Amino acid sequence: MEYDFVFDNAAKQFKYRVLVQVAKYAYEGTLEEHVAAIPYDIIPGPLSTSRCCAYKEREIIRERLISAQGLNLPGQGDDHIVGVLPAACEGCPISRFRVTDNCQHCLAQKCKKACHFGAISITPKGAYIDPQKCRECGRCAAVCPYNAISDTLRPCVRACPVKAIGEDEFHRSRIDYTRCISCGACVKNCPFGAITDRSRIVEIVKQIKSGTPVIACFAPAIEGQFGTATTGAIKQALKQLGFYEAVEVSLGADATASHEAGELVEAMKNGKKMTTSCCPAFVEMIEKHFPKLKGNISDTASPMAATVRYIRMKKPDAKVVFIGPCIAKKLEIKRNGDTADYVMTFEELVAMFEAKNISLDVTGDSVQDGSRAGKGFAQSGGVAGSVLQVLKEEGINMPVSYIKCSGAAECKKALALMNAGRLQEDFVEGMVCEGGCIAGPAGIESVLKVKRNRTKLLAAADKRGVKENVTAIHDFSHINMQRQRKETL
Repeated sequence: MEYDFVFDNAAKQFKYRVLVQVAKYAYEGTLEEHVAAIPYDIIPGPLSTSRCCAYKEREIIRERLISAQGLNLPGQGDDHIVGVLPAACEGCPISRFRVTDNCQHCLAQKCKKACHFGAISITPKGAYIDPQKCRECGRCAAVCPYNAISDTLRPCVRACPVKAIGEDEFHRSRIDYTRCISCGACVKNCPFGAITDRSRIVEIVKQIKSGTPVIACFAPAIEGQFGTATTGAIKQALKQLGFYEAVEVSLGADATASHEAGELVEAMKNGKKMTTSCCPAFVEMIEKHFPKLKGNISDTASPMAATVRYIRMKKPDAKVVFIGPCIAKKLEIKRNGDTADYVMTFEELVAMFEAKNISLDVTGDSVQDGSRAGKGFAQSGGVAGSVLQVLKEEGINMPVSYIKCSGAAECKKALALMNAGRLQEDFVEGMVCEGGCIAGPAGIESVLKVKRNRTKLLAAADKRGVKENVTAIHDFSHINMQRQRKETL
């Protein structure tokens, strides 16, 4: 079949094609009878498109279908969000350091002398690294005067900010779930698409078809992902998918900022440092890798949870689906109570639009649910900026020093300083994706285009205040804004 949406990433495109088929047959109610045929629908002939043969490509599709149906991949438990496709994970070199043709057979032999493990020998063809002896310390590459030793660290390993990826006995990537924070960096950076997140499209479609009122709430990062489609247009498209209603999570972001501002004031009065709690990967990073700082995490509910609680106050019998660019949100609903029933990514959403032949070229209303500050949660600095906006609106002149951490590296640096008691700032905004949620691993458009589109869209938003939005326009006075953490899984 022809596909309307085209990703600029071939690995994402392949994943998308599978998701479209799953969504299509889930809506038709015929997935079980078609699932075996999907690999042949996508790869119909004997010729491969990217792998060694069509048979391997079909096997990869079969494995991808497992995850697309919400089932476990090998080594993946029920509570694990990301998993490795075994058939797809074999294209990376096993040995990290290798000697290239740049080797000049020099007399200095600095590489050999630098190796403390006897892994380098000099042959008539140049230096040779014995992979059985190499400990991947990198000293040889560092000292070579001709840059003749290449560092071919696996992209997933290089991308993982918490060193959660190793190798199994077959030299395929293996995820250490005791370290994994479900940030999706490995999913985003694997050139073969060999690591993927578990989808719950099938369950969501079943809920929609059952007659249960299923309400979608979408992340502020959605603005700009679908060109300059307004939130009104997006809401209309979601209703065409069968959702009962749709709500902007920027509304919950306003509630989060309002509550978190009060929490920050109390923390500062008590001489306590505080971090944000809206990025689930950041929270996981703290709890798994900086456990001493658990008490510094904000107790305020995330924008997703706040929005869901508001929806349930209005419609108690509804099932709620959060839609965003974040894979870690799929972990958040397992970790926290009183939040969304399901999480779906933008990748999955565009696949559902394709399956139902829905276009966003519709006229949407101009109603907005969140303030500009709430919409700003999508980008780095937006959370802290909203909290400071609330303090300004409330006339609180307490000086607040804060640090915005854009990306995992900056988050780790700030947390390390806090852990050592050397952090100067009062407040830490942590976003594991560099640039914020708009750069999430399950986004569908480049960050540059999203920013450009968002500039136009946000300029048209009204200038309501954060406090005004959650008191006068929407009433959050009866909503519990405490983060409800379950026991560690």
